[in-house]
Amino acid sequence: MKPEQLIADVDHAHLDALEEEAIFILREVAASFERPALLFSGGKDSCVVLRLAEKAFKMKNAAHPSGYSGQLPFPLVHIDTGHNFPEVITFRDQRVADMGERLVVGHLEDSMAKGTIRLAHPLESRNGHQTVTLLETIEEHKFDALIGGARRDEEKARAKERIFSHRDSFGQWQPKEQRPELWTLFNTRIRPGEHFRCFPISNWTELDVWLYIARENIPLPQMYYAHERQVIRRKGLLVPLTEVTPPEAGETVETATVRFRTVGDMTCTCPVESPAANASEVVAETLTVTVSERGATRMDDRTSEASMEKRKKEGYF
Repeated sequence: MKPEQLIADVDHAHLDALEEEAIFILREVAASFERPALLFSGGKDSCVVLRLAEKAFKMKNAAHPSGYSGQLPFPLVHIDTGHNFPEVITFRDQRVADMGERLVVGHLEDSMAKGTIRLAHPLESRNGHQTVTLLETIEEHKFDALIGGARRDEEKARAKERIFSHRDSFGQWQPKEQRPELWTLFNTRIRPGEHFRCFPISNWTELDVWLYIARENIPLPQMYYAHERQVIRRKGLLVPLTEVTPPEAGETVETATVRFRTVGDMTCTCPVESPAANASEVVAETLTVTVSERGATRMDDRTSEASMEKRKKEGYF
């Protein structure tokens, strides 16, 4: 069966239910907080959340460059490490321009200039250091809720987290002090200096995300689909060859047909070998995978079983 036929045969009732839940959550955020914002990195999950926000707050308009007219009730926010893939930054800026929305960018290099971030060496991964810049951006703009695209199926720590995830005045997450969420009733009370992280697609899987991308024809950076790229085989991963991930002594650079399952800082994000050239083919491929996208592609999550939970407790996404 061809991938296109597979998509046509899928019962989309569960996608409709997930979409309805996500739109409900987005509207709850807009109604409950004074200064919310939506985290938009240009990655697939944030692109899905952005489309859901368009459906929640805008009018469908085929004549508009983005397909929707109107304004979102919150700005978009991106924490730029300075080591993001250039293709993703170009896509991010074009998507925001097409929508006519406001983008707030927190630059990690500004935090470095202030001395709040200090790297051990120039090529150190900046991924974990994003927390400092994120919290500084929240404080500067007085955001009281940040909408993100994290999903429970991504990683063990994210599976523990509530849809409305409370952060204390230090921006930290306390797993043992999470608030109950019974019957979709959310406790959104906060004290000055506190904020929430809100996850509308928390109950989605990677397969759900790709089914929705295929159904809604959501634009993504082309690196999510099969392309040729120079890579280095290192510790069971395909490390992309970039100026911040050069080959080590004795390593060989080769060209492979790959795609990215997730995108992030160049120093810790790896592609997988794949011939999938469109969303339908990615869906068919995702049906067969047995390793989570972070487990298959993120070097920073392989340091220990608790690496993500430790970062989240400190204020990470």
